[in-house]
Amino acid sequence: MSTRHKPGLGELLRYVGELVDQGAAERYETLKIDYRPRYTPVLRALAAGAETVTEITSSSSLTQGAISQTVSLMLKDGLLARHGLDDGRKTGLRLTEKGAALLKLLEPHWQTTFLAIRGLEEEIGYPVLEVLQALGAALEREGFASRLEAASHRQEKEVSDGR
Repeated sequence: MSTRHKPGLGELLRYVGELVDQGAAERYETLKIDYRPRYTPVLRALAAGAETVTEITSSSSLTQGAISQTVSLMLKDGLLARHGLDDGRKTGLRLTEKGAALLKLLEPHWQTTFLAIRGLEEEIGYPVLEVLQALGAALEREGFASRLEAASHRQEKEVSDGR
């Protein structure tokens, strides 16, 4: 008797995330780049002109806490340095020489990554990034807890209606 069940949303998201992270890690190893993939949103945001944790958070799909933790690791690894901003309101972040050199190595890899994603999208017939962005936007409009509550009420109504 098989105990196999149909995986749920959380399981599938974690599984796909693990496969992507594993493939990225293998590629970084092949390229001889000592790198934590969690640095990518911060590096990409800084390369696009972001300078503060708030700006990095705004340009990513991650929480300020996650970005702050990543920035702390990057400061410890010598990839980032803090500096005062001209208006004195906050502390800014900038790439160190080591961080800039890493960014230069990674930019061609990121172009390859988006090419690989396009190939994956063609293979499965779905615009993966668009679907994930739409899913994120829908969950921002109404959280999953609220959706679970509404589904529970629908289920109760169906049971009480004899369906």
